[in-house]
This record gives sequence, structure tokens and C-alpha cells, in this order.
Amino acid sequence: MPAFLNSRAMRDGAAQTAFVGALVLLVGIAIVTARANLEAQGLSAGFGFLERATGWRISFSLIDYDTSSPYWKAILVGVLNSLFLGAIALPLATLLGVTVGVMRTSGNGMAELLGTVFVEVFRNVPLLLQLLFWYAILLSLPSPRDTGLLPGGIALSGRGIYVPGLNVTGGSVFIAILLVLAAAAMALWLKSARLVSAPPRAVRRAIRATWALGTTAAVAALWIGRIPETALLSIPVQQGLNYREGIRISPELMACVISISIYGAAYIAEIVRSGINAVPKGQAEAGRALGLSSWHIFSRIRLPLAIRIVMPTMINQYVWLFKATTIGIAISFTDFFMVISTSINQSGQTLELIGILMGGFLIINYSIAWVLNRLNDAIALKGTQLRI
Repeated sequence: MPAFLNSRAMRDGAAQTAFVGALVLLVGIAIVTARANLEAQGLSAGFGFLERATGWRISFSLIDYDTSSPYWKAILVGVLNSLFLGAIALPLATLLGVTVGVMRTSGNGMAELLGTVFVEVFRNVPLLLQLLFWYAILLSLPSPRDTGLLPGGIALSGRGIYVPGLNVTGGSVFIAILLVLAAAAMALWLKSARLVSAPPRAVRRAIRATWALGTTAAVAALWIGRIPETALLSIPVQQGLNYREGIRISPELMACVISISIYGAAYIAEIVRSGINAVPKGQAEAGRALGLSSWHIFSRIRLPLAIRIVMPTMINQYVWLFKATTIGIAISFTDFFMVISTSINQSGQTLELIGILMGGFLIINYSIAWVLNRLNDAIALKGTQLRI
């Protein structure tokens, strides 16, 4: 018997190497077989088609796009649309879900009843059915010529919802958002950092100064990015059979936001409720013994501990909700999935485009999970006590 077989580490390494080699061999055979089949059908393989013009329109885009744009730009439009939808729907689902979850644990009979009805109705109706329901309602709104502006310069019509907007470039908006997020991150760091030598009043002043500096820089970025010869604020104005100026939110986007937010909120409410109920009663009793009010016990003790308990489950829910953005294809919202589907029909590059779709969702969802897992590690209680 060879000497290396007497070593367990060597045997394990050899077995693992053989297993990985077999997987690589199977993948290689699959690629070669697929390429041969495509060549036999007269189809070309590879990603060269990404430079070709698409020749079809996209109804909603956050960047410039026309029929002469290449496939890679159409795919980028789809990715940005999905990210935009997720960036709106997930925070709304969280805010509504936390509110309903708190209502179900408030001890108030009416609030608990309303929260229970919300959860049982929207959790048990399929998401696709809810999407079609809200889309039908939005399309049934009056035409623009039969509607008037609501307070705040908002107009509701069957062609979309019109809201006030800013006459600024997209790059300036992106920079302004980054500045606000940077100010928020700095404020959270100042609040959570153990600044032993600094008095609490100095810390509060530093936080206020951080917010003021970040807000001022964001406003300056928007002002610098203002479109020449236009007012900074654009208010919808009724002209003829439609509205001009302002920002139009399409019925497709609005229906996706509403359905995903409400459906996700029903699940998040149950997660939050279970987390609040899992907090040991002794924690609240200790707060009462110290003379804390009911609000302080909830906001300083029960809710922070509940967040630590439910964070792993919430991460899984956020990943699932982002994957749910693909339902937009049912009402022709041009998200990542719909752009890939249309590209497959137009170009015939099925394997390449499905690979791009899978890789794109893998990167996005892994990034969401990675960031939230780092947040979970940061807020976890240290030491040997329960990590709640």
C-alpha cells in the first residue's frame, strides 16, 4: 500500500480533489455538448450579441435608452428597474410590517383585531392575484382630464400618478443620496461609539452638525445638478388630455410597489410579533422596577431585543421579497426578468441570457444578505449571555 494512503489527511484531500474534478468534468462536457447542439442548429454561442442593437422599446427606464441601444444597456435598465422597485418596496414593507406587528402585541383589542385581519387577508391571498387586483384598480382611475391636483401637487389618474419632482440630473440625485447615507452612517457611529472622554451633550452636538453638513451638501449637489433654465421644483400641470411636468409614476410600477409592500408586510408583521413575544418578561419587569414608562420599556428594551431575535429571519424575508420583484412581468413592468425574457425571444441567446439572469440575482441577493448579516453581527450582544 502506498505510504500516502496511510495518512487520513491525504486520503481526504485526494477524495475532495477527485470530487471537484468530476464536477468540473461534468460542467465541461455539458458546455461542449451545448455548443455542439447550437452549432448544429446554426446558432452562434457567446456574448457578442450584447453589442447589437435591440430594436425594441422599454416603457420605464431610469437611464437614457432607445431602440438603437445595445442589449447590454437594456439588461442594465432591467437591473436598475428591479433595484429601484426593491429599494421602494422593501422599506415600505418593513415600515408597515413593524407597525402591524406592534399592533398585534399592543394589548389593545381593536388594534390587535385590525392587525390580525390585515395579516390573515394579505398573507393568504397569492401575490400575483394581489398584483392584478391593484393594477386593475389603478387602471380604473379617471382619465387625466377628469382629475384635479390634490394637496401637495399630486394627481391620480388611470395613466399614472403624477407627483412633484426636481429638474435635476440623475447623477446629482445619486450623489445627494450618497451624501445623506454617509451622514446617517456617521451619525449612527457617533451615537453608538463609546466616546468616554466626550460628554453626551458634545456627542449630540456632533450628531446634529453631521446631519446639517450632510443635508447642506446634498442640497448643494441637487442645485449644481439643476437642468439649466428650469425651476428646481417641477409641479404637475394639466395640459390638454394629460399632465405635463412633475414625475409620472406608471401604474405598473405602482401596482408592483403596493402588492409587494403589503404582501411582504403581512409576513414581516408575524416575524416582528414573534420576536416581541420572545423577549423574556423579566426584561420588561426590570424596566418597570426602574420606573420606566411603557413607551420607554417598548422602545428601549423590548423592540431592540426583538430586532436582535428576528434579524436572521428578516434577512431571509428580504431576499425572498427581492426575488418577488419578478412578478412585474405579469403586467409588463420592465424589470430584470422581463428584459431577459424579451432578449431571449429577440436574440435567441437562451443559455447566455439565462446565465446572466441567474448571475445577476445571485450577486444582488448575496449582497443584500451579506450587508444585513454584517449588521446582525454588529448589533448582536457580546459575551456569554443570550444573543437576543
